[in-house]
Formats: sequence, structure tokens, C-alpha cells
Amino acid sequence: MNKKLIKNRKVKLFGTLNTNIIVKHLGTICLLINILLITFFVSFGQPAIHFNSIPLKEKGDFSASMVEGIDHYLMKETELVRQAREKLWQPDFSSFEAFNNSAVSLRNLLASRTGVADTRLVPEMEVLTGKGLMQYSLKVDGCNIKAVRWTVLEGLSAEGLLLEPKEHVLARIVLIPDADVLPEVYAGLQKKDDPAYGVARRLVESGCEVLIPVLVSRENTFSGNPVAGRYTNLPHREWIYRQGFEVGRHIIGYELQKVFAAIDWMTLRNKPNGNNVLIGVAGYGEGGLLALYAAAMDTRISTTLVSGYFNAREGLWNEPIYRNVFGLLKNFGDAELAVMVWPRQLIVEYSKVPEISGPNVTSKGLSSGAAPGYIDTPDFTTASTEFRRAKAMLPEECININWVDGNNGSPSNPFSTKAVSLFAKGLKLKLSDKSVEPLTEMSSFNWVDYTKRQERTVRNMELHIQNVLFLCERTRNKNFWDKLEGDSIDQKSTKKIFREKFRNVIGDMPAPTMPINPRSRILQETTEWISYEIVLDVWPDVFAWGILIIPKDLKPGEKRPVVVCQHGLEGLPMDVVTTDTNSRAFSYYQGFATRLAEQGYVTFSPHNPYRGGDKFRVLQRKANPLGLSLFSVIVGQHQRIVEWLGQLDFIDPLRIGFYGLSYGGKSAMRVPALVEEYALSICSGDFNEWVRKNVSVYDRFSYMFSGEYEMPEWDLGHTFNYAEMAGLIAP
Repeated sequence: MNKKLIKNRKVKLFGTLNTNIIVKHLGTICLLINILLITFFVSFGQPAIHFNSIPLKEKGDFSASMVEGIDHYLMKETELVRQAREKLWQPDFSSFEAFNNSAVSLRNLLASRTGVADTRLVPEMEVLTGKGLMQYSLKVDGCNIKAVRWTVLEGLSAEGLLLEPKEHVLARIVLIPDADVLPEVYAGLQKKDDPAYGVARRLVESGCEVLIPVLVSRENTFSGNPVAGRYTNLPHREWIYRQGFEVGRHIIGYELQKVFAAIDWMTLRNKPNGNNVLIGVAGYGEGGLLALYAAAMDTRISTTLVSGYFNAREGLWNEPIYRNVFGLLKNFGDAELAVMVWPRQLIVEYSKVPEISGPNVTSKGLSSGAAPGYIDTPDFTTASTEFRRAKAMLPEECININWVDGNNGSPSNPFSTKAVSLFAKGLKLKLSDKSVEPLTEMSSFNWVDYTKRQERTVRNMELHIQNVLFLCERTRNKNFWDKLEGDSIDQKSTKKIFREKFRNVIGDMPAPTMPINPRSRILQETTEWISYEIVLDVWPDVFAWGILIIPKDLKPGEKRPVVVCQHGLEGLPMDVVTTDTNSRAFSYYQGFATRLAEQGYVTFSPHNPYRGGDKFRVLQRKANPLGLSLFSVIVGQHQRIVEWLGQLDFIDPLRIGFYGLSYGGKSAMRVPALVEEYALSICSGDFNEWVRKNVSVYDRFSYMFSGEYEMPEWDLGHTFNYAEMAGLIAP
């Protein structure tokens, strides 16, 4: 069609415009159409987007949804781990020796996970003395009762009571009370109304030598330090747990070492006269936990009584935090621990437990930081089902475990006559029928001060951990820095090994494999940039969410660097984006994601799930028994984020940087150390002598005095402090 024909033809378009006008103003018309289309799409949530995605239609609080989704994932994983546990170990029941050979790796793993890491000393026992160097020793019905101390580790000792029979020793027993029960109760010297009053004396009457250790209690009298001038409401057990966890030590492990040292001493006592009497361990509450773990690990224990502890452990996250064992549920439930006792005798008593509800009440002068946690008498069905699960794993011709309860499946009192009689029978004894006569005038005797004894117990363990803190840097030097030789190319293979080790320290989750399925919607637009809200799938129930800002001066085919901008604790993606000078978030972040976009960078501001107070901290509690942590999830989310960013045609995948502030700085050390697609990491407001900050009881800035009970990471002290993480990020 020639120009003349065009000129003469009238075309109706947007009214009665002729084609000359259309041709002349074609560019302007196209621009107007584009503006109309953009307005239409924005109005109806269907923007013209610079990348492949589908419209994001979900509404609501994505931060809450993220925590909820991760929670669902972890609970499903807990059940899957339970189902898979029995397949991880195939015990050989053909002989005791064959069984022990098949169990040795599990026993070593359990020792490692509970912090049984230090070499014990040759045991030495001493009787404590009081005023005028008078020994703390009593004779009651021909039974000698002594307050004693015995060596355990270099710098660590144990205290308790030793009860000796008047006749020959027919068996030796470590009798472990609950954390809040004095040894004197079992010795028949205190609280005659306690259900287990005098149980040790009954065993002594049956011919047993009985050693009762003092446990770290749940009080908080000594949870603090005068040097730092700070005290907390942490129970003593949590006080020890928190500082020990970071350097691979545990309240459970320390008290197991005390039990093992007692058995070392008893074993030596057996030797001089060739008197190879049997050794038994019995425990209630926390003592029941220790008895079960000890029997699973130490084959010198002939017979074990566990009272007030045995149950399914899938709810471990809801128990007091000092019971938290990293990776426990991958290999061990109470049933598996019971099977590891085979063919030695195990009696499980379903008894009333010492009920604990939440943290200690904070009083004046104490910081409030204790973790929530509960202990209730378990439901009969769940406890007995766990017992039957153990029984089903054992050979039918050699069942070595027994169940004891009250009438009609009700919980019994701890150390009931039936349970203790079975325990004595396992030691080839008959339980004495003689009742224990109360010692009515105990207060008139020269005896050990219970409060000072507890203080020594707490401080002695605390001092040992602080010494481990001082020495763990040497381990990192030996295992990390001494092995880095040559330039960055030479170090590449070594760092690959270190990176896998660090992944296991953080907690290794499978790489995201489900489709990314990006969803987006326009969030804001200015003359300089346009921002989008983005959601990406990671694992079932787990997603990544953030804000993408794209500068408008992008040229066709141009590839820009991108900065991932990470918020801190209790933050949101918008916190690092907002430029509202009146907002609280701006005072911290200064809108740095937006400022960087104005300088020409593409920015992506993801949400990390450390928001919601205890709701996100519970995620850490649920993750830890699976051998995972909050950062196991966060690393996977960021792996997905950089994967998606690298696919965008306007992004240079070799120039993806990370910038994190505060808890985001904590992320900036861990995430880029494992996600190698990050070419740069900026840690702001967080870089520290991190291990010391979590362990020290002498520094006021320590997390020991804060409510952030999720901070400790299992044995980070011997593996990766911030210097080592920086070494993994380099170059």
C-alpha cells in the first residue's frame, strides 16, 4: 500500500484519527498503550515482569507462615527419622562379644554426642572432713555412711555419700537420685516422707556397697558469676548446659563421667581379693536418664534400674533444654538405648516423675533467660509402647528387660519394692525386708552443708568448661589452620573437606530439589527502580521469601551484580528496604537495600526465620535432636535464592554478594561459608570471638546472661569459630 493510498484512506481508530496522524505519533501512542497496560496489570496484580514467574496471590504474614512451614517440615522429619532408626543398626545377637562389636560404633557416637570426651583419672576416694578435721561419717544400724569426694577428670571431681555394709560386700551399686533429691534422702537421713526414703539403706542391708552422687540441681542460686556481676534465672543444669554445648561438653556427659568414675573405683575395689561382685546402676528422674545412658555405654554394669524416665523421645524438644542432645533421635530413642544394654539386665519402672513446668521465676537482680521446658509423668500408652518397641528388637529366646508399674497401669512410686527386688535379683541378691528407721536428730550431727556442696558441684563443672574454652582454640589451629597450605588453588580440595565438616556441624539437609516455582508481584515503583515481592519453593512446606529491587536503567543484555541484603533478629525484608526516616527499622538499616539499588545494584532482601520470639527458638529445639539447626534450613533457603538469581538474564551469577547486619551478620558468616555462589560477604555488627561470647561466664556481654537460648551450636568451639568461617569464605 503506497503513501497516497494511506493518505486517502480514512481509518477509524480511537475515534476518527486519520492514518497520517497515527504514523506521525506512533511512538507516543505505543508509549501510552504501554502505560495503560502497566496500569492495568498493576491494578489487577498482573505486572509486566522482567523474569519468568507466576502471579503471587497469597496474602497474610509470610514470616509467620515460614516458621509454621519449617515447623511442619521438622515434625514430619522427626517421624521419618523414628521410622528409619531401626534400619540404621542391625545388632548381632549371636553372642555377647558379637553384640558388643556391632554396638561399638553406636556407643562411641553416644559418648561423643553427650560430651563424654575427656580421659578420666585413676579414681581416688576421700572422706570429707568438717570442723576440727572431723570426718563426715555416721554409723546407723551397723551401716557406715560417709560424705565422700572422688576424682573424675583433670580439674573435675564428684561428691556424694558412700554407704558400706557391716558384713561382706555382695554387690556394688551407683544409686543416682533426681537432680533435686539429696543423697541423704536415699540414705535415710532426710525427708522420711519421700517415697524413696532409705532405699540405699535397704540395699546395704542386702549386702550392697552403695555410692550416691550429688547431681547439679534445678535451682538457680549459683547461675551467675561475681566477676561479671550478673546472675540469671537459669536452672543450674541449664547454666552448665549452655556453656558446655558450644565446646562439645554437656551436663549429661559430665554426670555420666562421674558415674563411670564411680564404676572405675568399684572395679578397682573388686580386684585385691579377687572379689568380682556384680555392679549395678539405678536412677530416678534425671538419675534415670543417666542410668539408661550409662548402661547403654558401659558393659561393666550388670543390672540397671531406670525409674521415672523411660518414654518415647519424639517430644524431646518440649523437655528442659538441658536434656537436648544434638543428633540424638537420628540413632537413639529410649528403645534403642534399652537394646544396647543386652544381654545385661534392665528394669524399667513406670513411676511418677519429678514434674517441672517452665523456667524458674525471675526475682529481683536476676536476668530472665531460662528456656521453657516441661517434664510430666508420661502417658502409660506411649511409655509402654516404647518399651514394647525395644522388646520387639530383642531375640525372643533372650529377653533381658522387665517392665514395672503400679496397679492397672498407673505410675508407681519411684524405687518401689517390686522394682528394687527385681534389681537386687539381677545382682544375685535378695532384697532385705527390714524397714529403715528414721534418724530423727540429723540436725544435731556434724554434717556436710548441702548448699555449699551444691555450689562446689556447679562451680567445679563450670571451671572445667571455662578451661575447655581456653584450650579449644588449639584444636582449631591443629585441625584447620595447620592443614591449610599453599595458595587458594592449593587449598581448594582441603576446604571442600572442611566445608562438608562445617555442614555437619551446622546440620546437613539435602539440597533443594523440588521446582523453584517463582511467584511474584509488584510491591513498589519509583522513577529509579521497581520492587517485587518474591516467593520460591525450597522443600515441602518450606519456602524462601523476599523483596527484589531492580534499577530501571538496565540496558538490553546488561548483567548487573546483586547484593543479598539480610535483616537481623525479629526483622522483615521491608526493614532493610524502607527509606521512611520515621520508622524504627530505618534507624538500624538506613534502607541500605534501596540505597544500593539507587546506586545501580540489583538487590534481594530475603526473610530469615528468626522472628516470633520463642516460636522460632522452638524450631531450633526441634531441629537439634535431628542433628539440624535453624541454619540448616537457612542455608537451604539461600541455596535456592542464589540458584534463582543466577538464572535471571539481567544478573551476573559470578557477582552475587551478601550483606548482613546483626543476626544477618551471623548469617553472613555461616551461609556464604557453605553457599559458594556468594562471591562476597559483609558481616556487619556481629563479627566476634563467637565461641567466647557464648561460653564465657566472666564477661557481661556473654550470651550466658541473655534470653537467646538458641545461640549455642554443638561443639563449634573445637571446629569453626568466626576466623575459620572466614577462612572457608576466602578468597
